[in-house]
Amino acid sequence: MSNNQIKNKRNIKRFIPPFMRKKTFAYSMLTVNILFITWVVVTETGLADELFLPGPLKIWQSFIEVSTEGYQGNTLFVHVFTSVNRILAAFIMACFIGIPMGVLMGASKIARALLNPLIEFYRPLPPLGLYTLLVMWLGIGEESKLALLFLAALPGLIIATIQAVQNIDPVYLRVAKGLGASKKTILFNVYLPAAGPTILAGMRISLGFTYTVLVAAEIVAASAGIGWMIWDAAKFLLSDVVIMGLIVLGLTGIGLDIFMRFIGRILMPWTRYLGP
Repeated sequence: MSNNQIKNKRNIKRFIPPFMRKKTFAYSMLTVNILFITWVVVTETGLADELFLPGPLKIWQSFIEVSTEGYQGNTLFVHVFTSVNRILAAFIMACFIGIPMGVLMGASKIARALLNPLIEFYRPLPPLGLYTLLVMWLGIGEESKLALLFLAALPGLIIATIQAVQNIDPVYLRVAKGLGASKKTILFNVYLPAAGPTILAGMRISLGFTYTVLVAAEIVAASAGIGWMIWDAAKFLLSDVVIMGLIVLGLTGIGLDIFMRFIGRILMPWTRYLGP
């Protein structure tokens, strides 16, 4: 193999997610295959009622039908695009507020004492209970949906950032201060680089939790969105549409998670492990 071929192979390998390069990826695919075969056996042998658990072929047909003809006036692309836009808009707002707040609370005991009661109070509140209040305050439009997704994403980001900042080796801070570094320099050259991997892990967890709240955010006065489609289809016992929507929702979540890890490898090349 020539040097150019080796170089091209390495360049291609850089864009393959690390988990797909590992031998353990084969075991993961084995699990997926076992689940899929079990699904086929259960549905084809009649162990499960097709009304409640359709087979893979029925789910695929539902995917094609909703993708081309649409569901309740919108195609699958429109439903997914609408939901992903809501999630990303709320998640980005949560990152811009939650990460700086977490850095502040992690670096300052006073700030943590002042703000921690607010975070700990609303963190365990159920999304549906909180959503009713948001609808009363903000109405049934996009504002209440984005607010619910924003509040769902915020606690995980703040807690992960606090933990990341508190786990920084104090030696780094003493050395930076001893060299005369300003607070701004310490923030961008010590706190954020050292805490970056843990913050990224918190972002991934927070994004996943935001996904779990999506259906609740879209059940009120929505006309499009993958969460709304799942909720609406369940009312008519369209289990094939429900399961197909859940699969699509899970795959988009995996796609965003892989994208976040890819960005993390670009922004934080000094760390090798960015999650499974």
